[in-house]
Amino acid sequence: MLKLTDDDFNRLVAYMKKNYGINLDKKRILIEGRLSNMVAQRGFKSFKEFIDFAFADRTGNETMQLVNKLTTNHTFFMREPEHFEFLKSTIMPQMEKENAATRTLNFWCAASSTGQEPYTLIMTIDDYLGAKASAWNVRLLATDLDTEVLKIAQAGIYTIDMLKDVPKQWMAKYFTKLPDGRYQVIDRLRKQITYKQFNLMDRIVAQRPYDFISCRNVMIYFEQETKNALIERFYDVTRENGYLYIGHAESVGKNTRYTYVRPAVYKKVSGKPDGAKSFAGRITK
Repeated sequence: MLKLTDDDFNRLVAYMKKNYGINLDKKRILIEGRLSNMVAQRGFKSFKEFIDFAFADRTGNETMQLVNKLTTNHTFFMREPEHFEFLKSTIMPQMEKENAATRTLNFWCAASSTGQEPYTLIMTIDDYLGAKASAWNVRLLATDLDTEVLKIAQAGIYTIDMLKDVPKQWMAKYFTKLPDGRYQVIDRLRKQITYKQFNLMDRIVAQRPYDFISCRNVMIYFEQETKNALIERFYDVTRENGYLYIGHAESVGKNTRYTYVRPAVYKKVSGKPDGAKSFAGRITK
């Protein structure tokens, strides 16, 4: 296996931190493990040779392949299930009442990985609405840095082992069994999700504020300053009384403008001092 020199390691760490907010300072073994075979198979004799080539590629294809290899995409259906229970028992009744005039829900899953989280979200929403679902316009934007996992998410195809935590009634209602034994999320739900590549370090503007943003188990790789700035950008595109979900191992920082609701759940409450900033850039549906 190829080994990183100190210079190669520091270049990669600095690049990932500057461009994507991801701190790999203590991930030298991870970097070597994920990149060694790819570098060798591509015919490069050293990490330096590959890094020089990738950084010189003006198309961005090489650096995107590098990023896809280095980003972590561990996820599964119904992860941290209390979040989805709270969404169904508390958040959805509130939003159904507050959005009754437009019958529109605007959600954003900001780290969709291979799709298990956005599909769990859309199934939770659909299960709550029940027979009323067809009368509602549910918009779910799902973004990720990794372009390869977005392709998997968009297809919505999973093995039975990946679906072990999905309730049986949801399996029957929301999945179709394929000839090869795998299962695919039904067309109706897949069409309600828009998948896009997005870097959480970029500036955010939404065509309409989000009722709900989920960014779970991503900020554990960010330094505090990066986390704080991202939380502020989320706040500015969350509607009044809208919600933010983060992972249970994460925090929003002491000076957040969000109001704490319960572990890993925050709310934008009307009447709090705002001082919202204006951000250029765009994430739209």
